[in-house]
Amino acid sequence: MNVWALDKEMRIKHFLLEVIHRYGKNHFSIHELPEQYRAIGIFESNKPELSAYVFTFAQDTDKYGIDLYYPVVQHNIVGENENLSLEQLFSIFSIHFDLET
Repeated sequence: MNVWALDKEMRIKHFLLEVIHRYGKNHFSIHELPEQYRAIGIFESNKPELSAYVFTFAQDTDKYGIDLYYPVVQHNIVGENENLSLEQLFSIFSIHFDLET
């Protein structure tokens, strides 16, 4: 994934660069969502049924929101995790994807 080629807000790019730094260049894939400058969909390359939607719109400065999507739609968590610091975001992100921190 070439983060710098994406037409995304800087906080989204910062998040993606940190994902690459922590988990490697090819561990995750993205849904670019070109109409959404302040959001990105992301999933593990080998598990597309589990995903997350990371966004910065309607968040305080330097804060993020994350919606979590599961294979069973009733388990999705939407609108519960907002105004998170980058470290709080990664805490939720790593639990959602069952990653080592």
